[in-house]
Amino acid sequence: MTLRRLALACWLAFQALVRAPAADGDAYLFAYFTRNGEDGLHLAASTDGYAWEKLADGASVLRPAIGTKEKLIRDPSVARGPDGTYHVVWTSGWWERGIGYASTRDFIHWSVPKEIPVMAHEPAARNCWAPEIVWDPERAEFLIFWATTIPGRFAAGADSSEDKLNHRIYFTATKDFAAFTRAELLFDPGFSSIDATLVRAGGAWHLFVKNETRFPQPAKHFVQAQAASPRGPFKRFSAPISPPGLWVEGPSLVRIGEEYRLYFDAYTARHYGVLRSRDLVHWEDATRQLRMPDEGTPLRPRHGAIFVVPREIVSGLQAIRPAP
Repeated sequence: MTLRRLALACWLAFQALVRAPAADGDAYLFAYFTRNGEDGLHLAASTDGYAWEKLADGASVLRPAIGTKEKLIRDPSVARGPDGTYHVVWTSGWWERGIGYASTRDFIHWSVPKEIPVMAHEPAARNCWAPEIVWDPERAEFLIFWATTIPGRFAAGADSSEDKLNHRIYFTATKDFAAFTRAELLFDPGFSSIDATLVRAGGAWHLFVKNETRFPQPAKHFVQAQAASPRGPFKRFSAPISPPGLWVEGPSLVRIGEEYRLYFDAYTARHYGVLRSRDLVHWEDATRQLRMPDEGTPLRPRHGAIFVVPREIVSGLQAIRPAP
């Protein structure tokens, strides 16, 4: 069996744990940050995707250690590898040219966090925001992608965002988290865009991304596109799918039962939200059914990732009692 076929077989075997409905022995985990991300990674769990319970008594399970300026953990993204290891990437600061990375098998014991200097070769790059990570079974590698502004690189959208930012989505690939490909442009939708996420469903890769346009007319909504490969090219951009007039960020999609649920941070309204769909085309706002920990307080969950884990992982986290 070739390496590619072996990787594809592994992918099919664990796909149900990553994006499909939770089985009797599984649960849903939510990795998120609070405030500005200065105290690290937080976790919550659910059995139905609507009612969420914070874990580890609400304490951070991974402290910030990466970043040349601020040392934050913001916008975490999680991907489970074929060997059962969970790989986590995050925004390590507002104005960094690298991102944070660590791995774990139980969200209690972690590898030593390290920086991935994804845009070190671009000295004019202003930032690396909201990295996402997915496993590509066809290439047997992890794809990591994020938003960066490089002044003067794109004319479209040059004056459309706050602080003269004009983001596009870039990517790198790795098989072992030791060697990484040189960052390349993943896609340019013709507007400033951040917070891209990818999911494989129905034989295609579906991309959800935020239109970051602020001027002259705010967008701040999600659009959707698809491609045959996680590297694109992406096409068939949809009309906005998030609730009209609501500024949103941090999309995270998981399949629960017969539904796809797209969770998001309604950051100006200061609450979390969720859309649901059976076909990834027609969407319904189900936010009223959502119960997040610490909602309505300064510790409310911010831009995170929702994914499936074995229930014993949640049990282990529920047993943690942080020292006073």
